[in-house]
Amino acid sequence: MKTLATCLLVSAGLLASAGNALAQEALAKKYNCLACHSVDNKLVGPAYKDVAAKYKGDAGAEAKLVAKVKNGGAGVWGQIPMPPNSSVPDADVKALVKWVLSLKK
Repeated sequence: MKTLATCLLVSAGLLASAGNALAQEALAKKYNCLACHSVDNKLVGPAYKDVAAKYKGDAGAEAKLVAKVKNGGAGVWGQIPMPPNSSVPDADVKALVKWVLSLKK
């Protein structure tokens, strides 16, 4: 019985995690992030998995990337600028950045 309860809890956690990733990808579509980025491949901007790898272990990464998304910028990934996304709500920007940083290569 204890094993069944453990399996159910693990399964619920996995489903919640998958659902959360789908919700974050839906946000990326909603705000047109995927016009320039993809999860796995460089388009105009870097692949999200490359961003996660670059900032892995950087305690200030979330704050840096939230600021970058809100204010835009250039030079980290080349000279093509990322436009500012000041109209995207802060909570959605944070959710997107956390999702990107959670991706594994």
